[in-house]
Amino acid sequence: MAPRLAPYGAMGTEELIHRLAAALAIGLLVGTERHWRERQEAAGRRTAGVRTFALTGLFGGVMAVLASALGEPGGALLLGFGLIALLAAQLPFALREAEAENKVSATSLVAALGTYGLGALAVLGDMAVAGAAAVAMTAILAARESLHGLMARITWAELRSALVLLSMTLLVMPLVPNEPIAMLGGLNPAKIWRFAILLAAISYLGYLAVRLLGPERGLLFSGAAGGLVSSTAVTLANARAAAAGGAALALAAGALMAGAVSCLRTIGIVAFIAPSVAEYLLAPLGLAAVIMALGGFTLARRAGADGAAVSAPDNPFELAAVLKIALLLAAVALISKLAGEKLGPEAVLAVAAITGLADVDAVALSVPLLAPATISLAFAAQAVLAAVAVNICAKSAYAMTLGGGRFGLPFAAISLAAGLTGALLVLVT
Repeated sequence: MAPRLAPYGAMGTEELIHRLAAALAIGLLVGTERHWRERQEAAGRRTAGVRTFALTGLFGGVMAVLASALGEPGGALLLGFGLIALLAAQLPFALREAEAENKVSATSLVAALGTYGLGALAVLGDMAVAGAAAVAMTAILAARESLHGLMARITWAELRSALVLLSMTLLVMPLVPNEPIAMLGGLNPAKIWRFAILLAAISYLGYLAVRLLGPERGLLFSGAAGGLVSSTAVTLANARAAAAGGAALALAAGALMAGAVSCLRTIGIVAFIAPSVAEYLLAPLGLAAVIMALGGFTLARRAGADGAAVSAPDNPFELAAVLKIALLLAAVALISKLAGEKLGPEAVLAVAAITGLADVDAVALSVPLLAPATISLAFAAQAVLAAVAVNICAKSAYAMTLGGGRFGLPFAAISLAAGLTGALLVLVT
């Protein structure tokens, strides 16, 4: 059932003035942009400028006040009549202007209708929402050149991938069960699908970064950004891109940057929930992060020296490849979960190491909470380090298997060197 209009008397004079002022301000905001765009036109050559749009917003607010006084259904009919009257008043002038300038555009007319609606919303609904919508509408109007330029440059593959990613997130995600399924070994389908979305988003982010910043810098930036969420996902996405013919060294550099950021992120997570445990992680994980970052920069420079070997990808991502990798990680997570259940909660190191096959965050968020009541601080830190070490080995294996030698060998060599250096530092201290 549609919400009932608020009665006129319930607003109060002061509130009513505020709401009408907001409706007028909305019209002035939109009108300023419209008038500025046609500021070179002589008087009488514009269908609607700052004054007309200001009056349109106020007109919407006044009609809303009258509609609220009438109540339903008369108020709704009055608002509709006001919209029709506005259209009838401006349409002939818009047609004459289009004919005189030999152009086809309904933007100003649609903006006027939107201004009327937002003016009414400022009176009948939330003024903040109406104001935010007006700012958004004005921003879209002002970005005409940028948006038209984007539409001229965007390829079908880019548009298709964006639509697929939005569909995965907004259409499919709400329909996926968000609870463990016994037939799937207790896996949560929503988590698996979120990982698929993450893989696609990382690939798209990397694609955009390469287009904007160039292949070398773009892949380093996207890898670092993806490492804030999942370095495993970045490694898998970059390995897939390398196997498809992408710039292997530049992609390996991005994956190494993700690994470096992941080490620093693990320190931050543990420091937030158990600062005493984080003290044991700072030196080994910090050193590993430095080695990975230096290795990433070195590979990026070598990739740049190759010249034509580094090129922008043709396609942000392919859905089938993303789903295959997500299912692979789901299988690894299931194996880790079953093995952990068989080992029992006492084998903290073993469970942490097995969990590290797919994810480090689960260990970083849970094990430090056991110290010092159940396990010692040092033992909790060792469990987190074990998960990180296994995760580095797992990512190296994924890179070698999925990305080929040119991607996998340098990535695995630098990653394993960083992990071994961190482990040696733990042993000698």
